Amino acid sequence: MKHHFDVLVIGAGSAGSVVASRLSEDRSCQVGLIEAGTMPADPDIADPLKWTMLQGRAYDWAYRTVPQPFTANRVHEWPRGKIVGGSSCLHAMAYVRGHPDDFEPWAQAGGERWSYQGLLPGFIRSEAFTAFDGPTRGRSGPLDVYLPDAEVSPVVRAYIAAGRAMGAPTLRDHNSGELVGTSPNSLNIRDGKRVSVADAYLSPQVMARPNLSLLAGHEVEHLVLNGHKVTGVTVVCEGETRTLSADRIVLCAGAVSTPLILMRSGIGCPDTLKQAGIRCLADRRDVGRNLQDHLLALGNVYSTKKPVPPSRLQHSESLMYLHGDDPTRSTGSPDMVLACVIAPSAAEGLNAPPYGSAFTILCGVTHPTSRGRIAPGGPGRNDAPVIDPHYLETEHDRTVFRMALKRARKVGHHAALDEWRDAEVLPGASAQSDDELDAFIARAASTHHHPAGTCRMGSDAGAVVDPDLRLNGFDNVFVVDASMMPTIPSGPINAAIVAIAETWTALGGAPEILTTPGSLQRGSPFHGTLNHSSSLF
Repeated sequence: MKHHFDVLVIGAGSAGSVVASRLSEDRSCQVGLIEAGTMPADPDIADPLKWTMLQGRAYDWAYRTVPQPFTANRVHEWPRGKIVGGSSCLHAMAYVRGHPDDFEPWAQAGGERWSYQGLLPGFIRSEAFTAFDGPTRGRSGPLDVYLPDAEVSPVVRAYIAAGRAMGAPTLRDHNSGELVGTSPNSLNIRDGKRVSVADAYLSPQVMARPNLSLLAGHEVEHLVLNGHKVTGVTVVCEGETRTLSADRIVLCAGAVSTPLILMRSGIGCPDTLKQAGIRCLADRRDVGRNLQDHLLALGNVYSTKKPVPPSRLQHSESLMYLHGDDPTRSTGSPDMVLACVIAPSAAEGLNAPPYGSAFTILCGVTHPTSRGRIAPGGPGRNDAPVIDPHYLETEHDRTVFRMALKRARKVGHHAALDEWRDAEVLPGASAQSDDELDAFIARAASTHHHPAGTCRMGSDAGAVVDPDLRLNGFDNVFVVDASMMPTIPSGPINAAIVAIAETWTALGGAPEILTTPGSLQRGSPFHGTLNHSSSLF
């Protein structure tokens, strides 16, 4: 087994799979890909209908938050993928780029490469989309993006009709321009099976490259620091501890694990590290802060007059993005989202009818203003982290969430759903006042599985990473995953994570990567293949 690499990529999830695949296209670059989990072996992962059943299995990190005061003091389960493919092996497969305006704060923080226009070539490069042609869509990328038609549930068609009758804009899909409106969900599905990012980017042909080494089953304990450089990574595999060295380190472990690895390595806020029994080697106070996540209320449930046909897709078949002040407005980034699930979907502690006898309209806030934090619970990798998302802490989030629930109920009670709807089960007809709706949201709000922002990118002195995604204060460490996001996009974040990784590698990463022997050069097989002209926007 190799012990030294040109580049070590930590995490084989959505970002790491892309980064390792693209970097290893340069056959002179020796790439090591470290993953705590193993290759997928559970056949349920590939079945789109079974994604709700995967949580808590051996390949789930099974994180938990601390009790949240504004969600009835509940502890929230936070499943994350401990497997090659990461959380793209567990998620609901919805592919949503986000609204172009979502990325303006990114551009302000790090330059035009992180605007929607700058990221667009990465979106195009990544996807294999064949439903229709368009200048903003990719056809030959590795990641399948499937737009269903005939498979869409008749209940979902009625829900879409209700939204449109109430003035919600009609969309062909969620990824071809404006996001506001309703459409069937685009999905990472091929031939009826889930396509994880590892399925897409780490094919057997890619894994056969002699310069790419997958180190599965290797859990990272900490980085090895030497001044302004990181010389290697201490890992544990089957009880054996070893150190792997590299010229460059790329952290792609996600918004939970990346800051934890940094903090266990002594990089973080001195007070936070001291509480965890870790000696501070580099004062970076924002590591683990700026945590953002989407919540959805599970849910506005309706019993039905007749049996609901089983989903032919993955249960949650259509998102509806809206403006709270004017649900007919079609431009600008939305502030709320609804989703139709053709099953009873209720948070723990809430009773719902049996499967096949109900449908659910989920609702949530697209741009929460609450900001949380992640901290290590101790010095070792097995010490449970402290995850405090500060859910619904701001009045903005509580107000918009209440508006979203009211909008969901209007859709649910619309005449277009009369053929299906029998009665509202949750929160129930008796819940009408704002206080009653707020109490229901506190009991029903659950993670949408989109943690982001814990190693935010920026040009200011407090930013964790700079616009090149280099860890501030270190010459050879980069963070390329959801933790770099200054703000969370409107929808599911997996598509944006892939675009971040594609953009970073296509631009050569950072100046050091362009000039270091044995690594990416501007003449590498993939550098410069993306057209960044405004005509693509």
